[in-house]
Amino acid sequence: MKIAVFGLGYVGLANAVLLAKDHEVCAVDIDERKVELVNRLESPIADVEIEEAFKEGDLELSAVTNAKEALEGARFAIIATPTDYDVDTDFFNTSSVEDVLNQIEFLAPTVTTVIKSTIPIGFTERMESVHPSMKLVFSPEFLREGRALYDNQHPSRIICASSHGDEAAEFAQLLAASSLEPDVPILIINTTEAEAVKLFSNTYLAMRVAFFNELDTYAVTHELNTKHIIDGVSLDPRIGSHYNNPSFGYGGYCLPKDTRQLLANYKGIPQTLFSAIVESNLLRKQFIAEQILKKRPSTVGIYRLTMKSGSDNFRSSAIQDVMNILRRNGVEVVIFEPTLHDEVFDEMPVINDFGVFEEKADVILANRLDDTLKVSGASIVTADIYARD
Repeated sequence: MKIAVFGLGYVGLANAVLLAKDHEVCAVDIDERKVELVNRLESPIADVEIEEAFKEGDLELSAVTNAKEALEGARFAIIATPTDYDVDTDFFNTSSVEDVLNQIEFLAPTVTTVIKSTIPIGFTERMESVHPSMKLVFSPEFLREGRALYDNQHPSRIICASSHGDEAAEFAQLLAASSLEPDVPILIINTTEAEAVKLFSNTYLAMRVAFFNELDTYAVTHELNTKHIIDGVSLDPRIGSHYNNPSFGYGGYCLPKDTRQLLANYKGIPQTLFSAIVESNLLRKQFIAEQILKKRPSTVGIYRLTMKSGSDNFRSSAIQDVMNILRRNGVEVVIFEPTLHDEVFDEMPVINDFGVFEEKADVILANRLDDTLKVSGASIVTADIYARD
């Protein structure tokens, strides 16, 4: 079976590599560099399992910039293009998805099109009215950056939705057969419900991050041991010890935009919790910045812009908001980020010699600790109590 995949971000690439073990997959992207890397079996993103899969080489995978070539003979077309949140409209910018839908309708109108991009609630239904002859499926992804292929190989659940139930069920079985789990829960529901599942799931995760961050804020303010409190709370099996490591706030590509989109969907509907989650995240960043400003540093060193270990993505990382607060208060900010090869990032100097960086900074701000910092003698500010993601 041939499958076309539009978009070589972490969602598209993870799906392409997963399915290319058993099927012919042709990926499409406008970024020629990504296309060249994939055709050389080199990953354009940082993901251990994807890199290992490329090294093994047992993939029927190619990449092109030409949509017609990818769609020729394809049974399914997967759309995994980015949908950034537009603060002016309080809505996801779905233009990239709509552009691909238009291409597919023109070039291959009979192909079953699966939307993997994160979209607003009600989007698929609206697209079905715009493209009545197309067979559309929405299948939300639940992947972590840096572990996207692993999460596809070991999915917590597979959700597929369509007014064409047979196509949704067929695609769900395709994903299940390509996973490494023998009994993956499969849920076939309608598209609007599936879109809601995605946004409510990520907003719950954001709420959990916000909860433990506010716990840490309380503990720090009252000079209590954050780890002792969280360990005690997490021993309750109903709560558990996952997603409980304090941070500078939730960030990255998904949680900030998904929480704001869900909040926008609540216009006219009573709620307080989702507003509080968004506000809590803003207050957390302000609290972290104030803790640093109390030390009266002239220069603060930022150790890593990436959200988590194993990732090369800086998008919307919470530490960047803290950096901007410090700069507005007259503090010089320097950055240590080995994955960044520019000398300047957002008008701030990048120093990739750790010794020079350590000497320059009065205080080092680190969202997550690693072995380098554990042996450093510098003054380090972090919320990390478990030294893990």
